[in-house]
Amino acid sequence: MTNQMDLGDFLRSRRARVTPQEAGLPATTGRRRTAGLRREEVAMLAGLSIEYYTRLEQGKQSRPSPAVLGAVARVLRLDEDERRHLFELGHAAGPARAAAARGDEAPRTVRSEVRRMLDIVRPYPAYLLSRANDLLAANDQGMRLLPGIEEWPAPLRNTARYTFLHPDGRRVYGNWDEVATATVAHLRAVAGSNPDAPDITGLIGELIVKSPEFAALWERYDVRARTNGRKCFEHPAVGRMTLSYEVFTVARDQGQRLVVYQAEPGTPDHDAMMLLGFAAPRAGGLDQDEETAPHANRHQAG
Repeated sequence: MTNQMDLGDFLRSRRARVTPQEAGLPATTGRRRTAGLRREEVAMLAGLSIEYYTRLEQGKQSRPSPAVLGAVARVLRLDEDERRHLFELGHAAGPARAAAARGDEAPRTVRSEVRRMLDIVRPYPAYLLSRANDLLAANDQGMRLLPGIEEWPAPLRNTARYTFLHPDGRRVYGNWDEVATATVAHLRAVAGSNPDAPDITGLIGELIVKSPEFAALWERYDVRARTNGRKCFEHPAVGRMTLSYEVFTVARDQGQRLVVYQAEPGTPDHDAMMLLGFAAPRAGGLDQDEETAPHANRHQAG
């Protein structure tokens, strides 16, 4: 996975999404063979030569200027997350950025202050995720919100892997399609910021191979940073509930995010959420230092 290829694929996917009418072009008669805008139309609207824009899509143009990327983002009607992703891909395509790209694993260390925050927000479910969605820590309610994930050894506990590969993951989300789409769009954004990170590329490669649904969503090139939202749960222990969630960055340089769920007090959703504190997990809880050998149970994630 190279950023030069990703930049071209991303531009083509966004170009196919914009109609000539949306771009302000006059209506034409006859049948168009190109879905969305043509290359020459994007180039014209962005004030670029066709040759230059073609090189962008082919990954042959190193380090386009912010002005060029801004013009292309305007023509392709990119939202804030997509625009940020375009700039990350565009600047990462140059040799200077490529030489400095991070290729190390993100630290899995959880600060004591963050563990204390997980306890403070109880009885609201909360957990800590790495940049690649590894489940690093959780309070009791947060762990019980994802039934079955505790059966995996700690190194395999990952909310994206859970969503696509764990049988309980597909059953527990009443809005699985929305959750799955948002999960893939978030990974697209993270991969653009960390193009050579082995924890991210390894997870994406695993999910592409093991999940046709993930592979299809990955090819859509949707990009979205997850900061809040709602999830519908069909929980085997407490029943149906819809919870909102907020995402807080607690270690920006490491990409760690604290996710806290809630519901309006006095509602059935809130009552069901409160019952999570009494729902016993089927196996042991989350332990950052768990020494279960991942290779011994790795088949469980397939």
